Amino acid sequence: MKQEITFNADTELTELIHRWQDWLLKERLYSAHTLAAYSRDLSIFMKKVSPEKDLSLTDLSGLEVYDFRRFLSERAAQSINKSSMGRELSSIKNFFKWLDVNEYAKNPAISVIATPRKPKVLPKALDETDAFNLLDEAVDVASCAWQGLRDKAILILLYGCGLRISEALALNVGDITAESEFLRVKGKGNKERVVPLLPIIWQHIDAYLANSPYTVNVGEPLFVGARGERLSPRVVQRQVQKLRGRLGLADTLTPHALRHSFATQLLKEGVDLRSIQELLGHSSLITTQRYTDVQTETLQREYHKAHPLAKQK
Repeated sequence: MKQEITFNADTELTELIHRWQDWLLKERLYSAHTLAAYSRDLSIFMKKVSPEKDLSLTDLSGLEVYDFRRFLSERAAQSINKSSMGRELSSIKNFFKWLDVNEYAKNPAISVIATPRKPKVLPKALDETDAFNLLDEAVDVASCAWQGLRDKAILILLYGCGLRISEALALNVGDITAESEFLRVKGKGNKERVVPLLPIIWQHIDAYLANSPYTVNVGEPLFVGARGERLSPRVVQRQVQKLRGRLGLADTLTPHALRHSFATQLLKEGVDLRSIQELLGHSSLITTQRYTDVQTETLQREYHKAHPLAKQK
């Protein structure tokens, strides 16, 4: 059973936290998972700021820059990585901004606090040969033939459309048909985007459906597990882990790596960054620009391997 999230807050502040949570869920359309993460972040912050007594609105308004920086320092001392610290600070800022906009409380100090800078991590992409080997082997590592066809159809969707695993598994029967030339995808923040569909993608989905022991109707989950329920991302992650070992590929190979591979291959073939941004559903071009770093890194590595002067001691 999941542990209940509690807050060091008096009655008035607790009521406002509940209103904020309701706003995130109903107005911002955040998922239950994201709402829980934001709530946990705020709970941790309040317990660190005031471990002994319940906080009030007045207490929050009176917090100084030092208090916020001390919180981040304590989290860093606990070996919390910068990515997690950045998310925690984002959650806290979101709550303070909501209080400010709704005129419950105001604290200018938090606007001074910068998000911890995350180390730059380049996306890990598969080359074409490894990608095709992965797809071909997917059928063989599954427990039975129809599940293998299902797994291959999912991996082809990730590689051929650049979908996130959550986006692929959220699809329902009828979202893709033999006549489909485009796919409407709901991504992060409930944002919708349109991606082109190659005929080969439907061919593999159709093969999976034709061999599935379950009869599914329009509107029901497209990809199902052994008991007929919507497939869990963990199942796909486990299958990719098996494929990784079977093919001797790096630990960086995950379902998400196929999305990176999709973007990297398009960039390699000369597709412009703006188009790739639209296809991936990135809200910022800066996120998409990471793929140019991948290309530069690959070019540099190949240059040092191939040029005669690079071989001189």
